[in-house]
Amino acid sequence: MDLFAVFGPEAWIALAAVAASVLAVVGTSRRRLGPRSDPSEVTPEASDGDLGDRLAATRSGLWGALASLLRGRKIDLSLLEPLEEALLRADVGVATTDRLLGTARKALSAGETDGDRLADVLRGEIAGMLSKVERAFNFEPTAKPHVVLVVGVNGSGKTTTVGKLAARYRAAGRTVAVAAADTFRAAAVDQLAVWAERSGALLFRRDEGADPASVVHDAVAAVTRDGIDVLLVDTAGRLQNRRPLMEELSKVRRVLQRALPDAPHETWIVLDGTMGNNALTQARAFHEATPLTGAVVTKLDGTARGGMILAVASDLALPVPLIGVGERVEDLRPFDAKAFGEAILADV
Repeated sequence: MDLFAVFGPEAWIALAAVAASVLAVVGTSRRRLGPRSDPSEVTPEASDGDLGDRLAATRSGLWGALASLLRGRKIDLSLLEPLEEALLRADVGVATTDRLLGTARKALSAGETDGDRLADVLRGEIAGMLSKVERAFNFEPTAKPHVVLVVGVNGSGKTTTVGKLAARYRAAGRTVAVAAADTFRAAAVDQLAVWAERSGALLFRRDEGADPASVVHDAVAAVTRDGIDVLLVDTAGRLQNRRPLMEELSKVRRVLQRALPDAPHETWIVLDGTMGNNALTQARAFHEATPLTGAVVTKLDGTARGGMILAVASDLALPVPLIGVGERVEDLRPFDAKAFGEAILADV
């Protein structure tokens, strides 16, 4: 069930506002906030050492389900239906499910009856899919200013991701500005102000209800003039089926391109890893409004639906530069297909 459609945007906005009410309102329309004395306190180096623990639910929901059907068993055509059900429950997407079922059907037609061998074949195929969605990423800007437009629905972790990105770029020694272009939601602006204070980023904001494109216009002009390395743009996060809001997103992009013809250099959608295939619907709608260059998948810790990364690869053909596997800044980490595959495809 699509909870966004059931409750409507106003309910979600109100919930976000309550959750953010504990945050202090800081910053002005343009205010440079100094970094902490030790930037490593903000963004310690990420490690894949704990990734297996963070992705335990996904490993159980995806590979655990498949392995239980295959390991140590003789298999036949009766396997196909439960295999399909397991894949769909893991939200790997229709295209991925069809591909893996095709592999199983081909093996069975060739007389394969050893479930262990088929399990190894499917694991290798899934690992190959993950490698195709990997995109080498570091916090080295490719332009100056390097503009990242961040889109997504409310509740996906979009604003938190922008804040963590700012902190990660600052810890890497980059100067960073954040444009709070979600002007319809005061909680989002206040949340970004807190992140800016913590990381030492420059914050651009206007009063609630202001034209988002005007915030972006001011930010681009200033960062270009002042030689800022990175500009992160947090956009409105309303539902993808509100056409006026999608048109507004297109307007923000046009304003960016008038000021900097090659901007935005990245347009990332933030997808909630717990939403499964609903997130794919959102991504398709946003892609129509502004071409996407990648998907950041958040909240992968504690969900059995982490297989949706396969759907991002197969159904959307979008690279995944970053994933979110926890609340800490360092839990927003570059997506490593090998490490991710080892974490979710390990036999228990």
